[in-house]
Amino acid sequence: MSNDIFVRYLDMDVCVSEQVIQNPDGSYSIFINSRLSWERQQEAYEHALKHIQINDFEKEDIQKIEYDAHFCKVSNTGQMRTAFISI
Repeated sequence: MSNDIFVRYLDMDVCVSEQVIQNPDGSYSIFINSRLSWERQQEAYEHALKHIQINDFEKEDIQKIEYDAHFCKVSNTGQMRTAFISI
């Protein structure tokens, strides 16, 4: 499993702040809406990162996943590397 995170800024629908996927090699890709303000992009990144940190890709209940991502505290125990990529 890889701890690499790749961040890409994409022009998305205004209703979408971010999207995160787990790649086949175990790394993650976070797609952030380039239409958002810098502050909202930071919030979107932190939200997506929290999904990664609390292992949401192994869960099925979307309501619990979003609840946990918004209200759970996360301890930063692992080392993750992030690469920001502009498209």
